[in-house]
Amino acid sequence: MAPFGLHEVLNDAGRGQGARPIEARLTARHAHPFDSSTGLRVTPQQDLAADHADVVIVCDIHLNRGDAPEGRWAEEITWVRGHLDSGAMVCSTCSGAVLLAEAGLLDGAEAASHWTMADLFRDRYPSVTFRPERILCDSGHGGQIVTTGGASSWQDLALYLIGRFCGAEEAARVARLFLLGDRGYGQLPFASMARPRQHSDAVVSRVQAWLVDNYATPNPVAAMVERSGLPERTLKRRFKAATGYAPVEYVQALRIEEAKQMLETEDSAIEEIGVEVGYSDPTFFRKLFRRRVGVTPAQYRQRNRFRGLAR
Repeated sequence: MAPFGLHEVLNDAGRGQGARPIEARLTARHAHPFDSSTGLRVTPQQDLAADHADVVIVCDIHLNRGDAPEGRWAEEITWVRGHLDSGAMVCSTCSGAVLLAEAGLLDGAEAASHWTMADLFRDRYPSVTFRPERILCDSGHGGQIVTTGGASSWQDLALYLIGRFCGAEEAARVARLFLLGDRGYGQLPFASMARPRQHSDAVVSRVQAWLVDNYATPNPVAAMVERSGLPERTLKRRFKAATGYAPVEYVQALRIEEAKQMLETEDSAIEEIGVEVGYSDPTFFRKLFRRRVGVTPAQYRQRNRFRGLAR
């Protein structure tokens, strides 16, 4: 989606009166056709020996669950680094940020990527501040690196680049032509709870299993401590090390995930849903929901009701 979409949209830029044209070309390690992860035939227009570009965009990267990025893309990383050192702008769409992180280009900076990459960034790239709520993110080097999140974020990147290099009027023209819309709420409304780490801590596993059916329990962290038989500080430390979540964050994530499911599939009042997942204070529930999901419960229900009806 990203390479073909970017190629079409960016190459249309510059047709407006007086606008600067953009020449976008598909580049790969080798300039011979290959099949994408979905089986779509891709034919690069040039290889890495091509002339220097003003902007490099690393598109989505396919990683199966359990695949590690170590040792991959060595030639591509060298090529991207060379462009960055020569003053080019470097961007990524969706999971393409993983290549930039593996290259060390995002160390000490913020980065956007698809929300499913949260656990990979958490575990492998702790020096990168992962921003799952962002669609477009200035990722350092004085604005020279831009990362985007979500599979369709290439649209936002295209308009950003057209606006930056061709002007706001041309970006508006292209947006009207291709019906590229605004996703001002970011990608958090589409995100699910990040997959906890695999671990061998039997005590933590037992507490996690109990929480599946008891997340709405009052004072859940205290109940977790009691069931674990460990001192509170010890459990919190072991739980964080095992799952990647502090106990209270884990409970909040479970509760909000259940609330999202209920908002999609039930007609219950929002206050009733809050109580059912463990929050008797409707104001606190709304604030927490908005902080974790990026929209209010009412907005989430309005935008995602069709998902529940399709189940």
